[in-house]
This record gives sequence, structure tokens and C-alpha cells, in this order.
Amino acid sequence: MDRNSPFAGNVALITGASRGIGLAIAERLGQLGARLAICARDSRELDSARSRLASAGFDVFAMPCDVSSAAQTAALAEKTAAHFGPIDFLINNAGTARFGPLHESTEQDWDAVLDTNLKGVFLMSRAVIPAMISRRRGHIVNISSLAGKNAFAGGGLYCASKWGLLGLTYCMAEDLRGYGIRVSAVCPGTVATGFGHPSGSPSKKDAAKMLQPADVAHAVEMTLSAAPHAFISEVLLRPTQKP
Repeated sequence: MDRNSPFAGNVALITGASRGIGLAIAERLGQLGARLAICARDSRELDSARSRLASAGFDVFAMPCDVSSAAQTAALAEKTAAHFGPIDFLINNAGTARFGPLHESTEQDWDAVLDTNLKGVFLMSRAVIPAMISRRRGHIVNISSLAGKNAFAGGGLYCASKWGLLGLTYCMAEDLRGYGIRVSAVCPGTVATGFGHPSGSPSKKDAAKMLQPADVAHAVEMTLSAAPHAFISEVLLRPTQKP
């Protein structure tokens, strides 16, 4: 852990951090000295992630949370601040996907994707922002996707959530920049996490050519490392070779 890092002592709240991209982000920020608050819906996976981070020497607080719940996101923000103090970084990473033609999708499919990928960011950010405004500092990073830029067959629900997330991110940035709060989006292409793929199994793509969770964590680090007088509004992250 680099105690001389600019992140030393900063409190980073990462949603969807029990595995994959979220866990990689937590590990990287922990290595840079941040104190970590992590959440996920699955309490068993979350406890495993907490143990992994703690065994690496990181200061970590873990709490189950469904980001689509206003009550749970408010409680997470409150208990994180009570445990560590004010939240400096919010990484909205929690996400889900349902793929298939729009006309074959159900209302439940729509709600599952939009409630997590878009409403969840709204609720979690709303729970954290007032304290950031009072301190006139903070940085929010929303993990979007290149699916927020590109359409593809079977991606209607997922693309809608990620296009909406980019719009929300840009508006949040304008709302908050006057308070010294920065808001950024990181948009990766396909990441080797087993998250799923519109054509079916992730094995249909060459995992060796995909982005890795650590690549997204590096982009988040870069974004958070910008000088206080500037911010990176968007990062588009692609693999060198198409998987």
C-alpha cells in the first residue's frame, strides 16, 4: 500500500465490488492507500471479497446493498461515513444485463436492468452528494460501457441503460462542478468477467483478447488522479485486438 499516494486516507465507496470490475477497482484503490467501502447484493460473495481485501492489508468496510433501493443506498452512505468519515470517491459500478430482442423482453427484464444500471446510480449518487457539496470536494465515477455509444441486436435494454447513464453523468457534472465535485464516466468494451454477452456464452469471444478488470481499474485510477482544477469527463476503453 502506497501511503504517499494522493489517495492515502481517502474514502472510496465502490458498488458491485464483490467480484469482477468492482473488486479490481477496490484492489487498485486499496493499493494506492484508499480506505475501502464495498457493497454487493450477494452477502456471501461480498464477505469473500472483504476477506480478500482485508488479507491484502487494506482498510475495508463491507455492507450488503441493493442499489435500486433508496433506503439501502441511504443506509450504505450513512454507515460508510460513520465508519470511515466523509466519502471522497464514489465508484458506481454495480450493473446487470438482459439480452434479447426488445419485443421478446418482459417488463421485469426492463425493470431489472434499468433499476440497477441507471436508477441505482441516481440513488447512490443522491445519497452521497450532499456531504460532498458541504465539503466542496469529491469525485464520482460512473462505470458505463461502449454499449452506451453503440447499438447492437439484442442490446436494447442494456444499451438504453448505458446511454441513459452517460446522459445522467454529463448532467451531474454540470450540476456539481461549481462545488468542486467532479463526475466522470468510464466506458469499457467487453471485459473478461463472465458477465455475459448478447450472443450467448462469454466463451463465444476470445477472453485472451478481451479487456481485463484491471484495465478498467487503471482507467478509474487515471480519472481520479487528474489535477483538482481539471477533470476527465469520459474514458473510452477498447482492447487492442477485437475479441
